[in-house]
Amino acid sequence: MSAHPRLSLNQATIKRASLAEALEVTAAGGYRAIGLWREPVAEVGLAEASARLTDSGLRFTSLCRGGFFTMPEGPARRASIDGNRRAIEETATLAAAGAPGSTAVLVLVAGGLPEGSRDLVGARARVAEAIAELVPDAEAAGVQLSIEPLHPMYASDRAVVSTLGQALDLAAPFAPGTVGVEVDTFHVWWDPEALDQVARAGREGRIASYQVCDWATPLPGDVLLARHYPGEGVIDFATFTAAVEATGYDRDIEVELFNADIWAAPFAEVVARTAASFDRVVAPHLARAAAPSPA
Repeated sequence: MSAHPRLSLNQATIKRASLAEALEVTAAGGYRAIGLWREPVAEVGLAEASARLTDSGLRFTSLCRGGFFTMPEGPARRASIDGNRRAIEETATLAAAGAPGSTAVLVLVAGGLPEGSRDLVGARARVAEAIAELVPDAEAAGVQLSIEPLHPMYASDRAVVSTLGQALDLAAPFAPGTVGVEVDTFHVWWDPEALDQVARAGREGRIASYQVCDWATPLPGDVLLARHYPGEGVIDFATFTAAVEATGYDRDIEVELFNADIWAAPFAEVVARTAASFDRVVAPHLARAAAPSPA
């Protein structure tokens, strides 16, 4: 069995798998890359996680996640900033442990409104301040912070950054190799400026990661779990993929699925179905079929 050489399985797609299980089933499914989450890494410890990643032979594409730093100055904000610094260190270590072509990308989800707050402008300003505070650490570690805009339905509780334009504006003061953006089809497909902002991100050299999954209605009661396999919803992957490829993006492409039914399915079945959906609706539109060259 062999998956597309640029396909990376984001670990959240098989959320109930341990790190060992995720690495094993991903490699057995013919994948060459994986994106990891901090919690499963922490369960075994960074050193053990790094060793297992090396043994798997997989490239490392990203670590999820940092961010969640919209709260006012105080102990909670300091704890969040310190946690993000640790995440930067973890990202650098895992990228070094992955196979050649691994990318040291730390995904940043901004966080929503602090409890009891209606100050959206202030929350966004604190995101900018937090990124500025973390940039020296990321630069020193060789890690690229990747700001991920989330669909506006998550603005109150998960991410006050809702569009690629906002993410690019936040990244603009810093070197592209240190601060980039996520292009996640689930979160940006609806935005009439999305394709223009993808082109802008390309001109600025800021696409840290391209993630694909689909949007279908009706949404579930928990809208966090609304992601579908590519091709099972309404997103135009041909147009989005061509736009990202036109920027010169040549890294791996992650599939990240939050869906209760998918999480309940056997891991190997999910891995195989993910690869098949990618081959069907994403791969035909890739200008670069080969695996990325080493970073």
